[in-house]
Amino acid sequence: MTEFVQFLKFLYSKKLILILVPLVTTIASYFLVKKLPDQYKSEARISTGLVDKTDQGFSLRTDEQQSEISQKFNNIIQSMLLKKTLDPIGYQLILHDLKAKSAEESYRKPSSLLKDLSPQQRSRAIAVFTQKLATRDELSPQKKEEVELQDLLESMKYDNESLTKKFTVYRVGDSDFIKVEFEGENPYLTEFAVNALCNEFITAFSNRLQSSNTRSIEFLEAFMNEKMSNLSRRMNELKNFKIQNRVLNLNEQARNLYGEITDFETKKEVAVKDVVAYTAALKNIDNKFNPADRQYLENAMTAINQKVIDVKQQLRAANDIYYSSNFDPKFKQRVDSLQNQLNIQISAATDSYIYNPLVAKGDLITQKLSLEIQREIAQNSIKSLQDQLDKLNSRLDSMVPNEARVQEYETSIDVASKEYIEALQRYNEAKMLSQYTLQLRILEKALPGTAAPSKKIILIALSGIVSFVLCVFVFFIIYYLDKSIQDPLSLANATDSPVLGRLNVLTDPASLNQSWQNQSDHKNVQQYKDLLRAVRFELDNELKDKHILAITSLTQGEGKTLITLSLSQAFSMIGKKVLVIDGNFLNPSISQSSGSTLFLEDYLTGQTALPVATDPHSVQFLSNKGLDYSLLEIASETTVQQKMQELSRNFDVILIETPSLESLNKAKEWIAVSDKVVAVYKSGETITAKKAPAVTYLTSLKNSFTGWILNKTTIA
Repeated sequence: MTEFVQFLKFLYSKKLILILVPLVTTIASYFLVKKLPDQYKSEARISTGLVDKTDQGFSLRTDEQQSEISQKFNNIIQSMLLKKTLDPIGYQLILHDLKAKSAEESYRKPSSLLKDLSPQQRSRAIAVFTQKLATRDELSPQKKEEVELQDLLESMKYDNESLTKKFTVYRVGDSDFIKVEFEGENPYLTEFAVNALCNEFITAFSNRLQSSNTRSIEFLEAFMNEKMSNLSRRMNELKNFKIQNRVLNLNEQARNLYGEITDFETKKEVAVKDVVAYTAALKNIDNKFNPADRQYLENAMTAINQKVIDVKQQLRAANDIYYSSNFDPKFKQRVDSLQNQLNIQISAATDSYIYNPLVAKGDLITQKLSLEIQREIAQNSIKSLQDQLDKLNSRLDSMVPNEARVQEYETSIDVASKEYIEALQRYNEAKMLSQYTLQLRILEKALPGTAAPSKKIILIALSGIVSFVLCVFVFFIIYYLDKSIQDPLSLANATDSPVLGRLNVLTDPASLNQSWQNQSDHKNVQQYKDLLRAVRFELDNELKDKHILAITSLTQGEGKTLITLSLSQAFSMIGKKVLVIDGNFLNPSISQSSGSTLFLEDYLTGQTALPVATDPHSVQFLSNKGLDYSLLEIASETTVQQKMQELSRNFDVILIETPSLESLNKAKEWIAVSDKVVAVYKSGETITAKKAPAVTYLTSLKNSFTGWILNKTTIA
């Protein structure tokens, strides 16, 4: 906040420049814009159909986000301002002015290039611009003639860049409309330019959109036909494979074949169980006969068994045929007939007297014969069933490769079918969208432009404001880069030491002595006195019971002589007996201005008596002879200390002007014999690296260094 206040003060000091520069700029702007022509503005509105889809009937997309719609609007607006869109507008405008019979009929005042055209050149220009307008071509920079025509366009401000600056195209809020504006010096020019741009862009946009839709439909149609051909080819491959491999329905065939295999395996298991059961039963029957009975029985049944064997063979063959036919009922009758014959033969064998009459074992013999026949039938059926199972498994094995090929064909057909359906959907969607595509149309045509509010006053005011802001900016840069010290706070921050006060620039130092008796008529002098009193008060508090005050500065010319004399007068005004010692041997200004005949050199060497104060308000001076030597070269430090003590007993305040700290050793000798030190700093100076050691030395004095007096400041 303090920096801002300081900057405002800095600006106040430059108030004259801040007033004059904007004033001169405003006056100059007035005369510059006075002759500017009036401006007219025409506008038209275009309906896009992006938001309001009423005229489209319906749209396939209803979920467009606001960002998508905004992007489409931006694309349309940027396309309207493209060079290839604005070039035909420029051609039409220049053709109008080229064909105009007088300057009043043209849209703009003819340029020097247009005026200088000969009739033949004018006719040639009309022909070239007409041809370019018809083909929508740009002027080639490689052809000299067309480069000259481009220069002609630019001279009339009909080129692409000039038209872009005059056109304003934007979306009206969140609506469905785009507003097109054109500002120019002719109302008919603005009307024609706006309508021409709208018509040109809508035509080009519609053609481009139609061409894009046509290309998309053609591509999707070819893509769809390709997918359909691929699908048909794969279906034909599957059909031919089924025909060549006699495949009707693999799934159904495999299901039936599995069923047959299961049935035969079940029957085989039953036959195996029967063989085992019959064999066990026969063994039990044989165990009931003794060896003599079995021998008799076997001999007696030899003839009968031969007939039974014949029938068994026929029955076995019939069973094989029956199993091979997958249990065809027509073969079942043959099996049953032979089974009946076999039963008859067995009954006949039973009725024969083939066993030992002494033993009644006829039932067992009959049962044994029946079981043997059943076992043989079961054994024969096992082989037949196994043969059928082998045939069925062989058929199943032959079906597995076919199944894999069929699945491969069906999978490829399924993929091709999905691709075809997707291509068909995209084709239908594109076909539908082409019928309900985005249609731009002019909702409101432009009319001859109305006079736009004059910008002359705005330009004049803006010139003044800009010049003022520019001045403030320049002053800010100067203030920011300026490291000079202008105020007590900056000095205190830079030196890390207190500032006792500041003194303004005194324009008339001679009138200061006269003003102590009466109030001065000069504001500058009175202000200096008031500030000096404030410094005197601070120094009086710092001195207290001390008497010797050394006044120094970082460099020469900072005003410590005037301050020393002013302080002496100020202290005398409050009843102090003041002694002023001119300790600046190389620049004895005080000695010259005071005219005192009491010399410091004589006093220190004992050649002059001790100065005596005549009254409490008196000011005495000890001059020097202006020779090149230092204090301790005149007398020893002990002598100087004793002499200064004598002076302290006779005077209330002793002010010593020392050399500047550029002669650090000479100033140090005076500071060593002083009670307090005050430094004078000139406003507007910068503490450079060369001055930094002197500042460090003063701060090292600690309590002996009372602070700074900022001199020659500018106070409003």
